[in-house]
Amino acid sequence: RKGRAGGGGIRAQDVAGTRTVPNELVAEIDGILTEAQADALARRHGLRRIASQNIPLLGATIGLFRIAGNRSADAVSREFANDGSVRSVQPNYRYALQDQRAASGGNDPAQYAQAKLHLPEAHRLARGMNVTIAVIDSGIDAAHPELANTVADTFDALGSKDGPHAHGTAIAGAIAARVRLTGSAPEVRILAIRAFGVVGGGAESTSYVILRSLDYAVAHGAQIVNMSFAGPKDALVGRAVAAAAAKDVMLVAAAGNAGPTSPPLYPAAYPDVIAVSGIDAGDRLMAASNRGSHIALAAPGADILVPVPDGKYQLMSGTSFSAAFVSGIAALVLERGPA
Repeated sequence: RKGRAGGGGIRAQDVAGTRTVPNELVAEIDGILTEAQADALARRHGLRRIASQNIPLLGATIGLFRIAGNRSADAVSREFANDGSVRSVQPNYRYALQDQRAASGGNDPAQYAQAKLHLPEAHRLARGMNVTIAVIDSGIDAAHPELANTVADTFDALGSKDGPHAHGTAIAGAIAARVRLTGSAPEVRILAIRAFGVVGGGAESTSYVILRSLDYAVAHGAQIVNMSFAGPKDALVGRAVAAAAAKDVMLVAAAGNAGPTSPPLYPAAYPDVIAVSGIDAGDRLMAASNRGSHIALAAPGADILVPVPDGKYQLMSGTSFSAAFVSGIAALVLERGPA
């Protein structure tokens, strides 16, 4: 379906190398550990357990640990990985959502996306009924008129108290809006998974939270997972993606907004993920959209009118929305031919 090269995009200034949470490690541990057992493991290696959870998708307990003192993360990782119960250790990588400022308010953006995707014709055949899409994102405003009765279940992988957020609400709208706007699958069920918390002017997540989110999505019957975010290559998230694909879950991700010279970023670059780049109303690739042989599809991503919290609407751009449209179209295909 795609090559092995990568794409994605955090923000242009963040593309180089690895973005990690300082002094945090994520470990994959054999078996199902109690909190007391995970705490004891942490103490043996001079670590503090922040959180831990059994992740059936990986068949392991995943622990999030903080390094105590001024020790090198590399040295601690090597020592920790030598523990007989530990399968792997890695940094806690950061991920960012893939939206950007809209360029302009030109020619009726809502209608251009519908026409490009032939949605009126497609919706005469299917509307996404009885298909569940997990949206791993920031908080979704399920009370927005465009999303009424669309969100079937919610899960806060952050354990936060944040309210709805523009990006998550917009992504849900690109998929399932059905009042003033028309999403690509207006009758789909959305599993709203909050994985991104507000940080400065944007929203971020981490490896540990993405792992919890993917595990929840698969366990709760998602047939499609929309991932409108990107970050560095991440061994544990890559394995979780592969495990989800092995269970016939379709995974769709934003190619990224870091431009044509971006190095591989993920999850779009994994072979089991459908990577989606962005085009504008003139069928031109968006200047910020990632390129590469791994890209499977392109869809509208420039100047998209989307719902945002409190019943409002906003013009937004980014490969985030391209991926969302494709996730919805995948739901139409599943409705027509689920086998």
